[in-house]
Amino acid sequence: MNISHLWLQDYIALQESPEEVAALLTATGLEVENLEAVEAIKGGLQGLVIGEVLQCIKHPNADKLSLCQVDVGSDTPSSIVCGASNVAQGQKVVVALPGTTLYPTHGEPFKIKAGKIRGEVSEGMICAEDEIGLGSNHEGILVLDTELPNGTPAATFFKLKQDTVYEIGLTPNRTDAISHLGVARDLKAVLQRPICLPELPKPQLEADNKAVEVRVKSEACIRYSGISLSQVKVADSPDWLQNRLKAIGLEPINNVVDITNFVLHSFGQPLHAFDQDQIKSQIVEVKTLPHDTPFTTLDGKERKLAANDLIICDADTPMCIAGVFGGLSSGVSEATSTVFLESACFDPGSVRSTSKYHGLKTDASFRFERGTDPNGTLPALLLAVKLIQEIAGGKVCSDLIDIYPQPVDLLEVTLQRKNLDRLIGISIGTEQVSRILKDLDFEILEEHATSWHVRVPSYRRDVIREADVIEEILRIYGLDNIAMDAQNSTDYLAEFPQVDKDSLNRRISLLLNGKGYSEIMTNSLCKPIYSEKIEGFDAKENVEILNKLSEDLGVLRQHLAFTGLEVIAYNLGHRQDNLKLFEFGKTYAKKDGAYREEEILALYLCGDVEEEHWSEKTRKVAYHDLYQTLSLVLEALNVKPTDKSIFKSGIYVYGMELSVAQGVIARLGQVHPGPAKLAGVKAPVFMAEIAWQKIMSLYQENRAITEVSKFPEVRRDLSIVLDKGVSFKEIQKHIAPKYFPLVKRTQVFDVYEGDKLEAGKKAYALSFILQDENKTLTDKDIDRTMGRLMHIFEKELGAIIRK
Repeated sequence: MNISHLWLQDYIALQESPEEVAALLTATGLEVENLEAVEAIKGGLQGLVIGEVLQCIKHPNADKLSLCQVDVGSDTPSSIVCGASNVAQGQKVVVALPGTTLYPTHGEPFKIKAGKIRGEVSEGMICAEDEIGLGSNHEGILVLDTELPNGTPAATFFKLKQDTVYEIGLTPNRTDAISHLGVARDLKAVLQRPICLPELPKPQLEADNKAVEVRVKSEACIRYSGISLSQVKVADSPDWLQNRLKAIGLEPINNVVDITNFVLHSFGQPLHAFDQDQIKSQIVEVKTLPHDTPFTTLDGKERKLAANDLIICDADTPMCIAGVFGGLSSGVSEATSTVFLESACFDPGSVRSTSKYHGLKTDASFRFERGTDPNGTLPALLLAVKLIQEIAGGKVCSDLIDIYPQPVDLLEVTLQRKNLDRLIGISIGTEQVSRILKDLDFEILEEHATSWHVRVPSYRRDVIREADVIEEILRIYGLDNIAMDAQNSTDYLAEFPQVDKDSLNRRISLLLNGKGYSEIMTNSLCKPIYSEKIEGFDAKENVEILNKLSEDLGVLRQHLAFTGLEVIAYNLGHRQDNLKLFEFGKTYAKKDGAYREEEILALYLCGDVEEEHWSEKTRKVAYHDLYQTLSLVLEALNVKPTDKSIFKSGIYVYGMELSVAQGVIARLGQVHPGPAKLAGVKAPVFMAEIAWQKIMSLYQENRAITEVSKFPEVRRDLSIVLDKGVSFKEIQKHIAPKYFPLVKRTQVFDVYEGDKLEAGKKAYALSFILQDENKTLTDKDIDRTMGRLMHIFEKELGAIIRK
């Protein structure tokens, strides 16, 4: 929510700086997240002063130029060359001094410099209206009618004030503060200053009666107020109104619509203006319409209404979705002369349901669905009437309509002194408590030594119980004024750092499901033959079951592959050839009399990468398909391996180990035919195993976030010939960030080994992504980096650069 400092001063006198006001608002619970300076005119007319033309003669070297002596308030007049035809001696003008940057209405900003024009010195510029962003007139210089002394800043003459906008992170309960008046109320209580409200006299009939008939046919309309005005002249709004709206990010439309927006952000009460001549029946009905009734909204889209949508109708024709969005045909336009103004209070649940159903979020729905003040409809309507009379020349042409069938009862709450002291932690003086309550517009009905009985103001929809009243007192008294006692303690649990295993398992399961993997759950019991026959396992380390049901299920598995491969064999036996499987399971072993239990995440791939499809050829799964999935899992857990090494074991024909400082965290590779055959699997299988317990200890919830660089990346490719024994890992060691800060990523996109190379050689095709976060890379920067890389490869790795 954006709040203007200047606008706020319409309701409360503020001597404090915007920074001080922001601190006060934050202390009361209206957290100011950002402060932004706003200029009514770009540049704020900085560097522009009022000058007086003392002398104006023809330029000696140019027919269409004048040479002027201008008093700009300094000790000596300034010599300025001017091309305007209307410049003359004795004029008061706007002068841009050397060094001033001008922001014209059209075109790019430019800086004024002292120099010579056709041989004559020019020490500034006498400005036209469009050259300083005040308008679009360029027929001549701006001539002022003023007694202000020469050298006075132009901003003073034009009464330009720099505004500051507070960006407030409003909590959902504070519907009372969704306006400048609402924010001023909190400042009133904190600063103990009065609120300044405009005088709003009851409108009197000024023109022929053109009243519309209003019929409310739904309980979802709590209150409906309205009035008609004729002889309205729809035009652009005055500068002060446009500047108010622009400051908080709204684009001015026309004076009538701008007034409704101004009232909305002033009082927090949404209004809607109808072109009354477009209300054919001159009957306004507030009701629901049949489901799927078509209705074209202001954005030109046709929407199908829901049966429970509350609609403002022209008899039976929809004109507006109540509290959400207006209609295309009934809105105010340049042709409008008679306006029907609506100010209503709608049921929050009804507006919320309608807004969600149609996917429409507007300033009005934002307020209505949180609950507006039913007693706020008339003040907002009267303010709008006053402004339309003053700005658009409107004449009241109907009596004031106010339909309020069931007035909302104001809530009454009893506040006990003992509960106040207990919840705040200190005892606040009785007079101060009463003062705060009155400043917050709580009506004190009864006051005793130990209690207060108060009536809650209608705009405080969130205050419903004693604790809420205590909270109001505390936030105005100030949390910072509550001294912390050494004996104070909290009655809630602080954040517990332990990782939630189930949540983590579920998260990774969803990731793998998204990659096409299916979860399996296998029995921890397996055949003893696996540990007896597979190299690297010792049958003596089996954990045996004392009361075996059978010899085939007599021991606990030492590796997930023992049971996982059996699942693969079962599926292959049922002609399910393409498998992507994963399992969270445990392995068990006994060594030196001690039992070891470890939790593992296993991944399996078998068959084709994808099912057959006419659009593309399929292929068999490969090691890198599994590696890619494993990398995604580790990335999701924010775990980065620091070392990779090749290994072989009784389970794998070949594979890779991924490690961190704490040890090995994962292994992957092609399953050895030996264990596969024991399980009855004949097809190639790729498997990965992740040390899940270790991963959970390394898991980092918070990730480092960096801003996306605004400077582009550059790619360069390089082909090098190396000895077969040189791995890509060794190449990467020579591209350390501290030596090559511009190299952000390196990839191998092709490998060649064949008869076109010498025996014992291989060729790598490498891609290098280069980027500088502070500037756009030049060819010189790129060539320097690539030259150093080639030199390192040749010197340290014995590489041959292929060109």
